[in-house]
Amino acid sequence: MKSQATGKITLTYSTIITGITNLGIFVLVNEKEYFIPFSKYDVFKKATVEEIYDCKLLSPSQLYWEQLDCDIEIDALDNPEKYVLIYK
Repeated sequence: MKSQATGKITLTYSTIITGITNLGIFVLVNEKEYFIPFSKYDVFKKATVEEIYDCKLLSPSQLYWEQLDCDIEIDALDNPEKYVLIYK
């Protein structure tokens, strides 16, 4: 007897890099745009465009750049005052 899948996977996450400037990165996460400043996330300063565009949303609350071994919690972008540590 073979099990059959029932139902559909309806939960999807989306992320799109919408722009890169000399000051940082604009990323669209589930229809909300965030700015990630290079001044607070040094890992992106020397990253290639390809590395920056290789962004994945691991969960509704976590961005991940595998090539850069960097992850950022969405809450850190929404509430930077709660996250005093800066990535180095």
